[in-house]
Amino acid sequence: MWETINQLLTTVDDLVWGVPLMVLILSGGILLTARLGLLQIRRLPLALKWMFQNEKDGSGEITSFAALCTALSATIGTGNIVGVATAVCAGGPGALFWMIVAAFFGMATKYAEGLLAVKYRVIDKENHSLGGPFYYIEMGMGKNWKWLAKLFAFFGVCVGLFGIGTFSQVNGIASAIQNFFDPEKTNCIAIPFLGEYSWAVVISSLLLALCVAAVLIGGIKRIANVSQIVVPFMAVIYFVFSITLVLFNITSVPSAIVTIVKGAFNPSAITGGVVGSMIVAMQKGVARGIFSNEAGLGSAPIAAAAAQTNEPVRQGLVSMTGTFIDTIIICTLTGLSIVLTGAWQVEGLEGVQVTTYAFQNGLPIPPQISSFILMLCLVFFAFTTILGWDYYSERCLEYLTHGSKKSVLIYRWIYIFAVFIGPYMTVSAVWTIADIFNGLMALPNMIALFALSGVVARETKQFFQAKKHM
Repeated sequence: MWETINQLLTTVDDLVWGVPLMVLILSGGILLTARLGLLQIRRLPLALKWMFQNEKDGSGEITSFAALCTALSATIGTGNIVGVATAVCAGGPGALFWMIVAAFFGMATKYAEGLLAVKYRVIDKENHSLGGPFYYIEMGMGKNWKWLAKLFAFFGVCVGLFGIGTFSQVNGIASAIQNFFDPEKTNCIAIPFLGEYSWAVVISSLLLALCVAAVLIGGIKRIANVSQIVVPFMAVIYFVFSITLVLFNITSVPSAIVTIVKGAFNPSAITGGVVGSMIVAMQKGVARGIFSNEAGLGSAPIAAAAAQTNEPVRQGLVSMTGTFIDTIIICTLTGLSIVLTGAWQVEGLEGVQVTTYAFQNGLPIPPQISSFILMLCLVFFAFTTILGWDYYSERCLEYLTHGSKKSVLIYRWIYIFAVFIGPYMTVSAVWTIADIFNGLMALPNMIALFALSGVVARETKQFFQAKKHM
């Protein structure tokens, strides 16, 4: 039965993530890059400066840095550790090249999303700042497009519940914990209708569900408070160990880069015919890249709208740094580690096992320590992603139900239940479901970004003309 379901999901995934959607997302980033005059290069130093410098007297619920950390909490997750490994194994090393290309243009996309989120946000009766694609579609494109806004919100709820938010994150956490504590599955329990699972998986899923429930009850401010502590701390730890791996294998870096570039345009030359299509490498790289940094997906603007700022351009620049940190730094280091150590070529490895192999064989420390560090990074990254996506999907649901608190409360408990059952989903099915909903969510948002690209360009020009010293 599972084989039939996987085949069906794969067919749907191939349709959703076909050439048209990849062209739409990349061309949107290219259009914005051109209209903004390579803003992601020219204004990156300013964006990095403003990332830590909160705006004085800005209106909103949380600081710009907290909003960025909330957005990063939803992006820095299994996509950086498991997703990159899945992309490289399925599409060859060339998938990493296309992931970086998509992220470069995705920085312009993320900038536009952050700008539009603040420009078109609304303040509700309880003084909450609400915004995101559903608001900039409705208010920017006009009431006649409200159906598109609702479509985005519906897919946003589905992505949170069935995609990035729950199953893929929890599955990654459970796999990492099992690989560390019980790799041989010697301590198992039979679960009715599901099969045998390690006690490590069962216990971790229960503890995770309890921790998620404890944080979610506190709303956006508690999510932001947790995120701005955990995300920077774990990102720095992961960066230090990844860069150490690269430095200890520095002599192999040039050949690894050649392998990645060659694999992007002629995968069969690198994979020995296992991956023979450039389209496959591009598809896996772009899909996993968007899964990781969410540029074009329309999720990050929901967090950006809550930022304490009066300047849409400023928040757009801060939002843009999320894609830079997430993919161009963290995902690149993961992918390079996997290529350097040859982990992608080891038969029988899947998901987090690939990255674990790279860390165990590439770092000058005992394998148990490196795998423990990777497990911790994955657990905390995925945990904050679960929190961030609950916030996103709740905001989508609020838009659909006109602010119904009862609907949100019911959804929150369903979300916690989905976290609990996540480990019992198969790895391939989990990532395929996530990919499908990602693609469906991206469509309405990208249509809006094309339609409102003129607004983004005009706002940007006016802002920097008024502040010519920058």
